[in-house]
Amino acid sequence: MGTDETYMREAIRQAKKAYKLGETPIGCVIVYEDKIIARGYNRRNTDRSTLAHAEIIAIRRAAKKLGDWRLEGCTLYVTLEPCPMCAGAIIQARVTNCVIGAMNPKAGCAGSVMNLLEHEGFNHKVHVTRGVLGDTCSRLMTDFFRELRAKKK
Repeated sequence: MGTDETYMREAIRQAKKAYKLGETPIGCVIVYEDKIIARGYNRRNTDRSTLAHAEIIAIRRAAKKLGDWRLEGCTLYVTLEPCPMCAGAIIQARVTNCVIGAMNPKAGCAGSVMNLLEHEGFNHKVHVTRGVLGDTCSRLMTDFFRELRAKKK
């Protein structure tokens, strides 16, 4: 049986794939019955698509794997707190649990700017765990943006 840290390390591996492409390093894995069933990493620039966020890619792959758009019983691991679009997709997909690495004070919708995932008004609430390997996830983002700023100089 895997642990939150084990699965978050795999999400970090996915984020590093984005990093190598020059994409914002965000990675995601979805686990069902103690097995990773889907992976995703940020590809917005590569795919030239606003929708190519790590979570959206992983949700699409998990639904295909399970043969159902409902991801009940699944846990989504993501290196950065989901944005409004991804938080909405997580809710719509009926993901049971969301485990977050680093929080996103500028755009996060799992407790930073707002908390869509646990909002009482929706018909589905997601159980959220925050801060799993948070320092590692945060450092990946900090390093990426530091390098990006250095390249622009």
